[in-house]
Amino acid sequence: MQLCAAIFAHNEERRIGKCLASLPLDRGEIEFHILANGSTDRTVEIARQVAAGRANVQVHDLHPGGKSRTWNRFVFDIWNGRHDVIVFMDGDAEITAGSLDELALSLGRNPVANAASGMPRNGRKHLAYQEALRRERGLFGDLYALRGDFLRHMRQQEIRLPEDLIGDDGLLAALAATDLRDESNWDRERVEPCEQAGFCCEPVDVMNPATWRMQYRRMINYSIRHFQNRIISEIMRTEGPKGLPAELRTLYPHHLPGFSVRRSLGLAWFDLLALRRMRGA
Repeated sequence: MQLCAAIFAHNEERRIGKCLASLPLDRGEIEFHILANGSTDRTVEIARQVAAGRANVQVHDLHPGGKSRTWNRFVFDIWNGRHDVIVFMDGDAEITAGSLDELALSLGRNPVANAASGMPRNGRKHLAYQEALRRERGLFGDLYALRGDFLRHMRQQEIRLPEDLIGDDGLLAALAATDLRDESNWDRERVEPCEQAGFCCEPVDVMNPATWRMQYRRMINYSIRHFQNRIISEIMRTEGPKGLPAELRTLYPHHLPGFSVRRSLGLAWFDLLALRRMRGA
């Protein structure tokens, strides 16, 4: 079984070394692609130092950034289209030993599965997130795998992620579960939770002001993602994946009048900021 791994890294100079150290880069039969997307720090430099002398490790310095845009560039332009399983992961995550093989084996055991999800191994809510992955058959962008045939079908049908999509995992889980069709074809067995594959993220330092600034920006993005998902859900219920636009912002004028902030003290402010940003997009 031919394996390939794509590592997304945006300004990850603090974490990319640990991320790459957790991967079996010495296994020459696995192809690794480090996708430094829109990075302005030392991410590319550090990645190239690690990749030096390894023919199976390639570093791509891609501009402009954006994870969904970079995901499209990898799948449609960089990937050679020959692998059986492609693992996608974030450059700030550390992967537990054996995870790449376990994800591939998980897809091998379930012939109808298009995707397999890795499990979070740390964090205050990681057990709850694990249970949600088992129950809802979703994906975490930190670590998941897609079957090569599934990606080849995406390329054949020219189904791309909207380039301004925040978060690749939710839409990809839906595309995998529907087998690239509308929601009436949803089959949860097409997304396989892989108990043996896992990842660890950097623990949150609540005493660091930078952590709070990052979390504030992240909460706004989560709210934008919430509204984007409502647009995507309508598309998936009707036209299906072929109705996905190149950019979701082209659909904002139609949908924004029907959106309002959620009745939650913890979400309303961020929803308000998200809607303001979307109106100015």
